[in-house]
Amino acid sequence: MSEDLLPIGRFARLCRLSVKQLRHYDELGLLSPARVDPDSGYRYYRPDQARQALSIGLLRSLDVPLPDIGRTLESGTAALAGVRDRMEADLARRRTALELLERVMADGLPRSEVSVVHEPARTVVVERDAATPATIGAATSRCVARVIEALRPHSLMIGLFPLDLADEFVVGVAVEHEDGPEVLPGGPYAMATHVGPYGQISLTAHALLSWCGDHGHVPEGPLRELYLNAPTDTPPERLVTQLMIRLEDRP
Repeated sequence: MSEDLLPIGRFARLCRLSVKQLRHYDELGLLSPARVDPDSGYRYYRPDQARQALSIGLLRSLDVPLPDIGRTLESGTAALAGVRDRMEADLARRRTALELLERVMADGLPRSEVSVVHEPARTVVVERDAATPATIGAATSRCVARVIEALRPHSLMIGLFPLDLADEFVVGVAVEHEDGPEVLPGGPYAMATHVGPYGQISLTAHALLSWCGDHGHVPEGPLRELYLNAPTDTPPERLVTQLMIRLEDRP
């Protein structure tokens, strides 16, 4: 046995890691011991492996997932850009959730005035994208960026969102266009108006769905969001969005 090798317990103390963590990192291929005793299976490490072990510990303390740590060790810190972007998106989502919670605490559970309207069929161009509950905003923005070329003066932009937000789903953004290849069906719709930031639309959607339940309606998706003005020239607190849910046809 080389005197330069450290048994796993001493190496763990040097790196401020547990023996269990070191074994797990070995199983994942992140940090393999310099030698494994063939009889006892005991692990030994070189002192110069401490830098890599400490790097793993540092990245884990920053909530970097283990697969991304592996890529960082192999190719450098450029691999952390995606981790940063996901953290920023998660932070934005949590800030929005905190704003919603503060509004609910101040005003109570949401209630909105709901009316039943007859919505005409609309010929549209639609762009769709895959989303998760955490990425719905980014997916919607990508749809807007692609569909905006079809936007005509005074034409509506309409967000399309499933009622059932599963782990993965598809969102869409439609623009009215006389030559559009799709038609959004008309018929009876429950409608509520949201005034304020897009990040708080879920409060009005909650009130709209609650109204459907209170009145015995079975809503049919998708949930439509009709954007009556634009964030490019309207402050967030004055944005107006009509939320619409198609109701079942009754004889």
